[in-house]
Formats: sequence, structure tokens, C-alpha cells
Amino acid sequence: MYSRYTQKARRVIFFARYEASQYGSSSIEPDYLLLGLLREDPALVLRFLGPNSTATNIRTAIEKQISRRECISTSVEMPLTDECKKILSRALEEADRLGHERVGAEHILLGVLRAEGSVAARLLLERGVKVEAVRVQMAKTSGSALMPQPSIQAIATLDSFLSGMKWFDWEQLVPFFAKNSQFIDSTGRRWIGRDEIEKQFEVLFAPYAKKNVTFRIESTDTGPADSLLASILWENVTVGGNHQRQPTA
Repeated sequence: MYSRYTQKARRVIFFARYEASQYGSSSIEPDYLLLGLLREDPALVLRFLGPNSTATNIRTAIEKQISRRECISTSVEMPLTDECKKILSRALEEADRLGHERVGAEHILLGVLRAEGSVAARLLLERGVKVEAVRVQMAKTSGSALMPQPSIQAIATLDSFLSGMKWFDWEQLVPFFAKNSQFIDSTGRRWIGRDEIEKQFEVLFAPYAKKNVTFRIESTDTGPADSLLASILWENVTVGGNHQRQPTA
């Protein structure tokens, strides 16, 4: 479903799921998609708001409409409501309408605005955010400008890192890790800092060092300072004694 989504758009959905769990919701509703947009890219929404609106007062307005219940663990399955599915479908329509190959956070914003019966759309419309105004601004920006292409150097670095994971040699991999690096293993545990990752090297990277392990780069997006966000699908990775297809980002 999300193969055409940019990394930023996927994070919007991730943050929407997080917001829903914090409010104790059993599903992801349009309000949480808007909160996800505000968390991931507040500048995008504020670009179209009136002069007296801020991300904070939009969040406050949404919170007044939501009944807060006991938090739900983020490990619990969190489905999209039918309305949210329609929003994401409309986001895809908007990308096609504008001739954009990838679905970005901007297209999700348009999808939210088109869900006119939702609290999220009403709050945005009341603050002057209009569907046509967003479309016009996006139409002025080509798809390539919306999604900058990664540099040759960034792609080369990514290729070297992915190949390096199969070498199973920490000395070869260490230059790729900043001191404050973070790595999430197959169980969801977060390892923080280069030193901690090095200590757990054999546990963390052994699944990727098998001869039959392969990887496929599904998508790349340029981040700040020529950084690169990549979605990778690993095949034949052994996790807990079982062969799996393991996505990483």
C-alpha cells in the first residue's frame, strides 16, 4: 500500500499511530493523521494557515474534541478507520492529479482536507486552509523539486554500508556510525550510541552476514545536509532461527 509513499509520508502515518495510542484509541482516525502531520512537518501545515494560527492551537482544538482514555501500547495492532483509508486513497489521487510519482506529506494534507466531515478537515478549513490553494502551490513545484534526488556520493555511501553489513567486520562498519547513532534490532529494542552498538555487534549484525542474504533498496529520500533516508528490504535474514523478509529504514 505504501510503496509510493515518501519516507516523510510514512512517518506521518507512524506518528498518527503513536498519537492514537497516546489517546487510548483502538484505531487511527483523521484527527490523528493531522496530529501526525503537525508532528512530522509543522511547517507544511503552517504554510497555509492564517496569521493567528499555530500548530499548538490546532493541537489544543483537536484535543478538545478527543476523549482521552488510558494509553495503549504501541506494540498493539492499530488499524486505520475507513475514513483514514479514504484519506490515504485521496492522497494517492492527488499525487496522480499533480503528476507526482511519489506520495508525500503534502498529498496527505490534501486528503485530510477532502475529508470534509472530519474534525481535522473542519479545523483546517476554519483557519483558512483551502484545497485549491494547496494544489496551486504544489502544482508550481515539480515532483522532482518536492522530492530532491539524493547525491551520487550519498547513494555510494549507502551501497558501501549495505555491503559492509555482510562483511561482519565492525572495523569496516564503524566509520558509518556517528557517536550518537541508534539501531533498532529485530525485537524492537533500541541500541543507542556507537559504543553500545559495537558491544552488541555480533548479535545485531549476524543475521545480515549470511551468504544467501540479499537486499533491495525500495526507496530513497534526501534529508537535511545531504543525508539519505532509505527503505531497505532484506531477504533470507535469519531472525530467531527463522528466515524472514526484514524491512529496515
